[in-house]
Amino acid sequence: MRDGVYVYPDRDRVVFGRPAIDTLIGEIERRSARRAFVIASNSLAQASGVLETLRGKLRDRLAGSWTRIGAHTPRPDVVAAAAAAAQADADLIITIGGGSVTDAGKMVRLCLANGIYETRGLDRLRTRISADGKRDHPEFAGPDRPLIAVPSTLSAGEFTAFAGCTDPERHIKEGFAHRKMAPDTVVLDPAITRHTPEWLWLSTGIRAVDHAVEDLCSVNGTPLSDATSLHALRLLAPGLRRSKQDAADLAARLDCLVGAWLSIVGSQSGVDKGASHGIGHVLGGSAGVPHGYTSCVMLPHVLRFNSPVNAERQAMVAEALGRPGGEAAAVIGELIQSLGLPRTLRDVGVKRDQLDEIAELSMHDRWIHTNPRRIEGPATVRMLLEQAW
Repeated sequence: MRDGVYVYPDRDRVVFGRPAIDTLIGEIERRSARRAFVIASNSLAQASGVLETLRGKLRDRLAGSWTRIGAHTPRPDVVAAAAAAAQADADLIITIGGGSVTDAGKMVRLCLANGIYETRGLDRLRTRISADGKRDHPEFAGPDRPLIAVPSTLSAGEFTAFAGCTDPERHIKEGFAHRKMAPDTVVLDPAITRHTPEWLWLSTGIRAVDHAVEDLCSVNGTPLSDATSLHALRLLAPGLRRSKQDAADLAARLDCLVGAWLSIVGSQSGVDKGASHGIGHVLGGSAGVPHGYTSCVMLPHVLRFNSPVNAERQAMVAEALGRPGGEAAAVIGELIQSLGLPRTLRDVGVKRDQLDEIAELSMHDRWIHTNPRRIEGPATVRMLLEQAW
């Protein structure tokens, strides 16, 4: 028998299937904002013309914009964006883009609330995790102005109250968390995602699959996260295949966006993930592997490693993906292959001489220590990396 507590996230609303521009303008009016500041991915801003459209409609209510956020949300980019938002006297932040841009919006709000405009200032806000899994969560001021997120990928960071931010000096991605850190409003507009490169759209879709799978197999799942994870998988697998077949299929894209939303319900309420996410954070922050690709190469191997302790849960994964009786790791591997995505560490540019460092750093990620099958130390992580090599 399981027991536990479900904590509802601190969020205002999710708007889905409606045009992003009209929704943003309505949200700005609803909140009586006068100085909106937009953080957008540079490629999306150029391809979609979204910034020009917003400038034309908002005029002087668009206080400024920032389009220089690198992959994995580097500290220098965050503090520079925060300084620009402070200079603009922003009273509302909008993000339009993928996971790195979304995390940047969360981090910018923390910087503004805590007066941080240089990279080392973030040291006092980061969560510290020792090699034995002990967590040190510092106390600091929470965000003091609203955030609206318009995602263009499927990583689902717009639904969580934490962010990853990379320290390029130490080559490590760190976690930052506050209960009020999640965006207040999320806008799911499939039309915006047509400008997302196919590899990014599909690979972050596998990232969302990873969210759902590791929540469903979690050591502390909840009835609600079980239900949403299962439905997320039912939406994501066919939605990704359909959107690959026809990039203009907005219904398929909306299914994927909704699937990503459902995939992260567990994370919103404290459901712990496992080693696919734990290793993935290090592959991203230290080895430069895109978020979605980390799930493509690690999830099947982590599932096989965990199968001795949660085979019944993994059977639910395979059934939700349309393959009752199948091996979850094999079913997910076939999905990844059908989408033309990479499946090995070699495919994503990781060198063999990096594996020891990745294994050591992974022990400082919180989700290594909540993996369903105990990970004793770096040697176990190294074994998983070898399998993925």
